[in-house]
Amino acid sequence: MSSIKKFFYPLAMATLIVFFAILITFPSVQFRQIDIAAFELLGGNAFVDSLSLLGDQWVIMTISIALILYLWIHRKNYRGMLFVFFTAGVGNVLNQLLKRIFDRERPDFPHGLESFSFPSGHAMVGLLYLFTIAYFITEHLNSKLIKRLVWLGAAILAIGIGLSRVAGGEHYFSDVLAGWCAGYSWFVAVAIWYEMRERLFKEYLQKRTTRTVR
Repeated sequence: MSSIKKFFYPLAMATLIVFFAILITFPSVQFRQIDIAAFELLGGNAFVDSLSLLGDQWVIMTISIALILYLWIHRKNYRGMLFVFFTAGVGNVLNQLLKRIFDRERPDFPHGLESFSFPSGHAMVGLLYLFTIAYFITEHLNSKLIKRLVWLGAAILAIGIGLSRVAGGEHYFSDVLAGWCAGYSWFVAVAIWYEMRERLFKEYLQKRTTRTVR
């Protein structure tokens, strides 16, 4: 996990800063032009739009429950189960809370969506559950190449899910970018908690074993 700590963890501070920067600047004319340009580029792209399915709540819930069951039955990793709950479950609640706080209307497209727009739930929670899957797949892998490929695949899918909301007209690009940033920052926060708990638990076991030997 050292490679993650060297690159992924410091990046979380940058994404948190970018999130707040977007929050301040998205009403500006310049960001509005970026949103329009992104829709003109992606709007109506059927393939990109179809990737939205991977970020639907029922898909995320089904895969998250399956991962929790796997961690419970096959690994007996109870902190890992909490990891999934915090990323996919609490992350979704956090997204809904942010939407209510910032209260941004969705783009003017006839989709009948009544929820607010900022930040994108598909972008935020989609990244959270995909990165969580990648985290546990690579947790005990030795091959750096395979680890990188798994993370690359998760990142590509997360990007695709986010952009699908622009292609379908459900979100502005600024909503999606903010969702990625918020999701990534929350993922790293949970990962730091998880690894700290794992390290403390291993130290506890080592001390207990030492006392038993004596």
